[in-house]
Amino acid sequence: MKHPILRNSILALFISFFIVSCEKSEGIPADIEVQDFVWKGMNAYYLWQDQIPDLADTRFSSQSQLNSYLQGFPDPALLFESLRYQPGTVDRFSWIVDDYIALENSFQGINQSNGMEFGLVRNADGSENIFGYVRYVIPNSDAEAKGVVRGMLFNQINGTQLTDSNFNSLLGQTNYTIGLADYNAGNPTANGTTIDLVKGQLQENPVAIAKTIVDGANRIGYIFYNQFATSFDDELNAAIAQLQADNITDLIIDLRYNGGGSVRTATFFGGMVTGQFNGQLFSKEVWNTKVQANVNPSNFENFFTNQLDNGTVNEPINNLNLSRVYFITTGSTASASELLINSLDPYIDVFSVGTRTVGKVHGSVTLYDSDNFLRNGPGFNQNHTWAMQPLVLEIQNSVGSNAPGGIIPNIELPEDYENLGVLGERSDPLLDRTIVYIVTGARSGITSRNAHLDHKEVSNSKLSTPSQNNMYTDIRN
Repeated sequence: MKHPILRNSILALFISFFIVSCEKSEGIPADIEVQDFVWKGMNAYYLWQDQIPDLADTRFSSQSQLNSYLQGFPDPALLFESLRYQPGTVDRFSWIVDDYIALENSFQGINQSNGMEFGLVRNADGSENIFGYVRYVIPNSDAEAKGVVRGMLFNQINGTQLTDSNFNSLLGQTNYTIGLADYNAGNPTANGTTIDLVKGQLQENPVAIAKTIVDGANRIGYIFYNQFATSFDDELNAAIAQLQADNITDLIIDLRYNGGGSVRTATFFGGMVTGQFNGQLFSKEVWNTKVQANVNPSNFENFFTNQLDNGTVNEPINNLNLSRVYFITTGSTASASELLINSLDPYIDVFSVGTRTVGKVHGSVTLYDSDNFLRNGPGFNQNHTWAMQPLVLEIQNSVGSNAPGGIIPNIELPEDYENLGVLGERSDPLLDRTIVYIVTGARSGITSRNAHLDHKEVSNSKLSTPSQNNMYTDIRN
């Protein structure tokens, strides 16, 4: 995969502007060093830079004018938020952090966690009460040791009912006690059982399950995959090798809880599913007008490849040479997950079961406070640990399309919070329905018994991590 933005291109973007021609330390007061970095990074790369008057290249005629403007934002995060384009509607996913180490760890599945991955759902009665359901438990975690399992419901934290207004603070604590509950027709009631949980630094292997399920003449590969994390690319490649050795006839990729991750890993995964399209266009990126005017257009194209080379691992990609693939999706399936589905669609038959995906078609880069915004680049500022993750590109498949409204499944089937089943087993209604679809081709006849209830997902545990629902690429020299 090629990566846009060479250092010479960065310099070319701003050579006519006074701000970048100065040394970083020249005339920038210490109390607005971070704010200066925020403005210049957003001016350089933000996708909607030309839509924000305060980010215009002609907005300030001197560094002192810029300094005066930045003094009005004592908090760098408030400056960042003020520079976003229609946040919540157009720009739904840009963010800034004050600890880039935690952000970098999160991209590789390392977070402060007790190992209980959960979703939060509004009660069916329409009140502000919500309840949690355990999606899965990370191996070797505190939650696993305490006996937490998929399908458990909880509606209290430290004895307090979860609501729209308190769930962030209650679940954000390092230690807390969950109060388990019974479903009760969609309005869970406490059953008196409690479990104490403690968070610690924990790394999750996103390749959680890889197995082959035999149904008659069908040998169906199944991968439950939870994050496009580059540090586990080799694990994903090994899982594909296992399925290849099993001579699978079909493949189910379960992305129901996968909020995304690396564009490069998604490109590798596309090559693993196929193999017959090596060298052909997988996806293409659209950056802001300044970037695109100064970078070779071919650098915005990502190609199918038969070589896994992510800077740490370099090995041949194991490919399945499939002509069709099945996905399991939900409202938590986002960004790089959607990229994989969307980019395979022009080449092979793509089917999905579950619910509509998020519709995140924009990607980001991590910007650091250095002369070229790279980690440890020239002039890297070691006085702070702030970094930005602004949206810098829209990504499309080889025919120039994407799904900003979300990908609609071929078979609509929401998860049944009263009966989640076991992941990787036929007791899981979504997996079982997908297998039936593969074997019979039938699109109807099975529904969730609680689908009539007006449950709305409010949040989930992944959204509290620094990486969130993110799709990212790299800036390289």
